[in-house]
Amino acid sequence: MHTLYWFTRDLRLHDNAALLAASKSDMVLCVYVVDPRWFQPGPLQSKAMGDHRWRFLWQSLMALERTLRPLGQRLHIAFGEPESVIPALVQAHGIQRVIRSRQPGTDEARQWQMIKERKPDTLFQQFETLSLFTEGSLPMELGDLPDTFSQFRKLVEKTGERCSERLRIRTLTALPPPPGFPEDNRGSCPPIAEPQHPLRFTGGEEAGLQQLRDFLFVTHAVDTYKETRNALDTWGASSKFSPWLANGSLSVREVADTITEYERSETKNESTYWLWFELLWREYFYWYALKHGVNLFRRDGVQRKRRPATFYGHRFKAWCQGNTEYPLVNAAMNQLRETGYMSNRARQLVASCFVNELELDWRYGAAWFEEQLIDYDVASNYGNWQYLAGVGADPRGLRQFNLEKQAKQYDPLDTFVDRWGGHADQPVGLHTVDAADWPIS
Repeated sequence: MHTLYWFTRDLRLHDNAALLAASKSDMVLCVYVVDPRWFQPGPLQSKAMGDHRWRFLWQSLMALERTLRPLGQRLHIAFGEPESVIPALVQAHGIQRVIRSRQPGTDEARQWQMIKERKPDTLFQQFETLSLFTEGSLPMELGDLPDTFSQFRKLVEKTGERCSERLRIRTLTALPPPPGFPEDNRGSCPPIAEPQHPLRFTGGEEAGLQQLRDFLFVTHAVDTYKETRNALDTWGASSKFSPWLANGSLSVREVADTITEYERSETKNESTYWLWFELLWREYFYWYALKHGVNLFRRDGVQRKRRPATFYGHRFKAWCQGNTEYPLVNAAMNQLRETGYMSNRARQLVASCFVNELELDWRYGAAWFEEQLIDYDVASNYGNWQYLAGVGADPRGLRQFNLEKQAKQYDPLDTFVDRWGGHADQPVGLHTVDAADWPIS
């Protein structure tokens, strides 16, 4: 059987059930499709792919290609719309089966369906490689996924298992040959912009696995994770696994089992549990996105709660450019814009400012994060924004942080604000409204 393996958010050889299934073929064509629509502005004022995320993704693709070559394979990188690229490759190379990892986004689901309709005689298969559990191993039916994370966590932990070892696939060491090497058009992809600040994130499977081992077994920073995780700008304060998890260079099951390994051989405490706890949040939003589909992206959210939504263009621009009346928010937004990353605590604070102080439609903030964050994950990003805006999984409704209090608690000496230029020269006034502002229907 000739198989086309469509790499998406699974850019690795370890713990990859989809690639394992593809390996049971006579020939395998490994493909990654760079969609030109990612780099075009969308209806919410932002692009789907910004410079920082694109740089990290390209590094990950090049790393993947280097790991495939010793196995007699190569990565075919195509620049084009998947709905056209995949059927064309199927036709050109006599492909009988197409395999990919299951995706939680609605655009990804739509593309998959369109491709299937264009090639009705081809076998299409999806495997779950992005999550701790498969749908069949969840302690509930997907349609019965709880409305809150706390309920979900209790059901998962009631089973007494963090992650089933039988779900994890070891690193593949052999693959069938490709049915020829098609000419790709990777040269048409956008150029890679140089970062303004030196970054410690390097894309690729090897780098992700190294970060996992470093955080646990080299620095033992996991021992104090619960106490340090809210730091705004300290590398070792949090795991930093999220960029590699987001594009699948690192398996979440690998992370979960490595935590268990660490607890057995080193120490088990509240901090090691809290790292697992954070993985469960990610897991919850994965299934949450699959359950709720398009409602993940609607203004009124999965709760269908109508919120007043007016778009003030100058406020949105000020937030994006770090030019508000709030130095801590400005510093965090400058850090994001210049590096593609900000801490979890900073994300909550800037999102709270966006929704509450600036009174803006949360979807515009979520779209800006999508463009900027190197660890953008559709389910976690939109799930968290809905949560904070009071239209998602939070039973308490709208969340608002006291920004002054947060600044005193997490940056009492203005170290973070000074480093990232949080003191705006002429901050935009919150309550100024002009003819450029318009209501959102």
